[in-house]
Amino acid sequence: MTDWAQVREDGYPVPGDRPVDELVAELTGMLRSPDPLVRDRQAYSVLATWIGRGVLSTQQLRALGDEMVPRFGDSEIQARTFAPLILDAIVSAGVFEASWVPPYERWYVAEEDLRGYDAKLGWLHAVAHGADLLGTLGLHPAVEPVQMLRLGIGRLLTPTPYVLRDMEDDRLGYALAVTLTRPDLTDSDATEWLDPALRAFATPPAEGITPEVTNTIRTLRALYLLVDHGLRLPGAQDVAHIPQRDQVKAKITEVIRMVTPYYL
Repeated sequence: MTDWAQVREDGYPVPGDRPVDELVAELTGMLRSPDPLVRDRQAYSVLATWIGRGVLSTQQLRALGDEMVPRFGDSEIQARTFAPLILDAIVSAGVFEASWVPPYERWYVAEEDLRGYDAKLGWLHAVAHGADLLGTLGLHPAVEPVQMLRLGIGRLLTPTPYVLRDMEDDRLGYALAVTLTRPDLTDSDATEWLDPALRAFATPPAEGITPEVTNTIRTLRALYLLVDHGLRLPGAQDVAHIPQRDQVKAKITEVIRMVTPYYL
């Protein structure tokens, strides 16, 4: 067994005593661990660093992505929520398979355990980790951007007992803003994905403001700020702007005003 804590301490060198495939297999097994030190600080940090540095070949990255997809149906929450992080790193490194997208979409909108941090399991972050992949796919030329926008609003409007915390709403707001920078979005594409929120908020729930309403409003507030001021895309220095800035701001305001009518 490799001392992965020492590998991390040494700056993530690739141990030379074992084949890379064997090392990756051990790390992917550790990625399911309920121990956050093993899963997050060792398995994930090593894999993400190696992917970013180009240690894994295209074939190895594709195989790793294929291994992550079934984890969206895993019985363990930490296995489900770390799969999108690895896929995000793989797609960001330039390897993409269209077959990875539908299982991710099904998981993201349906995941019921939205805990951010758990005292025993550590960071779980289903919404935030899924949002990171959403933003990466939202920029990918092989993915329809409106598909990711609709996924984002679908995630927000899905009934849940959880009010998001730990900046998860900001992470999803950023992913939506990233997707909205796509130049191939039409004016209607850039705004009509918000129509489900308008329909949902048209009839206030009898039980008052539900968690999903709160989550949606908070996320859209974060999105509004990014649309208004611009944002930095991953790996970029210059500020990016959303082509339909004014239309998107107006539509977001229309949605928020339905819940908080004191907005102008």
